[in-house]
Amino acid sequence: MADRTVADLVVERLRAWRVPRAFGYPGAAIAPLVAALDGAGGDPEFIPARHEETAAFMATGHAKFTGEIGVCLATQGPSAVHLLNGLYDAKLDSKPVVAIVGEDVTGPLGGAHEEIGLSRLFGDVCNQFVRYGRAPGQVPALLDQAFRTAAATRSPTCVVLPHALQVSAVPDLPPQTAGVLSATPGEPLARVLPHEGDLAAAASLLSTGQRVAILVGQGAHGAADEIVALADRLGAGVATSLLGKPVLDERLPFHTGVLGEVGTTAAAQLMGGCDTLLLVGTNDPWTDWFPMPGQVRTIQIDIDGRRIGTRYPVDVPLVGDAAETLRALLGRVPDRPNEQWRSVVENSVDRWREAAAQRAAAPAEPVNPQLVLHELAPRMPERGAVAVDVGSVIYWYARHLQLPPGVRAQLCGTLGSMGCALPYAVAAKLARPDEPVIALLGDGAMQLNGLAELITVAHHWQQWRDPRLVVLVLNNRDHSGMGGGRQPTAITDRRPDVPYAGWARLLGLHGVRVDRPDLVGAAWDEVLAVDRPSVLEMVVDPTVALDPPEPALADLRGLFADGDAARRVREQVLDRTAVEAEDLV
Repeated sequence: MADRTVADLVVERLRAWRVPRAFGYPGAAIAPLVAALDGAGGDPEFIPARHEETAAFMATGHAKFTGEIGVCLATQGPSAVHLLNGLYDAKLDSKPVVAIVGEDVTGPLGGAHEEIGLSRLFGDVCNQFVRYGRAPGQVPALLDQAFRTAAATRSPTCVVLPHALQVSAVPDLPPQTAGVLSATPGEPLARVLPHEGDLAAAASLLSTGQRVAILVGQGAHGAADEIVALADRLGAGVATSLLGKPVLDERLPFHTGVLGEVGTTAAAQLMGGCDTLLLVGTNDPWTDWFPMPGQVRTIQIDIDGRRIGTRYPVDVPLVGDAAETLRALLGRVPDRPNEQWRSVVENSVDRWREAAAQRAAAPAEPVNPQLVLHELAPRMPERGAVAVDVGSVIYWYARHLQLPPGVRAQLCGTLGSMGCALPYAVAAKLARPDEPVIALLGDGAMQLNGLAELITVAHHWQQWRDPRLVVLVLNNRDHSGMGGGRQPTAITDRRPDVPYAGWARLLGLHGVRVDRPDLVGAAWDEVLAVDRPSVLEMVVDPTVALDPPEPALADLRGLFADGDAARRVREQVLDRTAVEAEDLV
């Protein structure tokens, strides 16, 4: 064992934590660890990305799609700087990621990049844990603490390993450093339930509510059955945040869809007409679409008590795991569904779905982007994953793509960084190579990093049991980032167009380009049946308006600043019957 180095020891600790793969970009300062990973026989595997930013997005995507801890590697200086975007994605969406950064400051002037202090650089994004390795004997405990902290806080952490340390020989270590029981970051580290008094107060509030609405976020993952049971018991309507979209079966008749700027009119109407609001695992920032302050009584369930009340006033806070807490509430809430309110909600859902179909069928030049996602919905595989980028594609995804139960979907929900979808898709595909993956991008994101990461796809796809990874590119030739409904200007016209499908074919992948609406459905059938990854380039109309739903009761918002006025508004709303509430919204 004389040749055993700290780099080998790091590989052993990754294996002990059951890390299947690490994403990174090779460089001199991290080269010993990369070499040790290359010699590890794929346990864990090293996945080289085309850029450090996409490596960090891949690690975060791995955490989002699997519930495991993502790992990314980089070197000091610019390489470390490039990690930040993906790590901030992990921080803001509460996902566990460990960044391992190599450093080499042995040059005559202390190293060319020494002026970028890594502790300060990562001090905010990895504020829970940033540590330097100094001696071989420290490394096992250091890595274990980084992983435990990432799991416990659901956040990114950072370990800096100097190059000289990575190549150092490993001494005989004490027995207590030899093993660790890995935590499961996707679940609470302990059973967390609210206090009995809080549960009783929440049950009483829900039981007396006449028009109950439930807003579901990503923290409700795994609690779909409990949410549906409670909604049926109360006759409630349900909406989701953008990140909570995959939690429930969107075909439910009382599921109003996504709330917010990218969402549906039915979800906005649900918020406008309810008198009681239950927030489950959501930190949704689109509060303009929430009920007016004073209109409703509110309960919020969240595993992290720091989030309760940060977006909206809360009457009863419930700190606990979503599924456990909802099961406790179900034992306390009587079965008293308000059929009239449920009928109002379902009629609103029916009207929205009819309107969405009409929007998708509207003529455009050359293709309506809404039609593209509308045609995908009935063709969605019953299992697999969807990765969504930032831009107008989010609007069409939120409104037109109904996800079958069990299909996982992720996006850069809180940070909102463009360029996440293809790295996410790679991570999802590597985690489950026997399931199809669909990435939804605009042409801006494809030019940002998607063209490069198609090389990563081309490098790995022949190892996948199910080779289908479909990259949809909505090519609207609009790179302004200003949204739909805007005529292209001379500035955006100067941005070059790219033959996205042709680039895929050059890499040995499948490529299809569509510029006629009558070919959209057949193109989806083709790429979902082909024997290799595909790029589906849809040439779409950049002038199709995004049309955010108007917040219900928008004309009353902001008129009153004092508490007495807010109470008057609440009385106006709560005194109405369910039918009147429908007219109001």
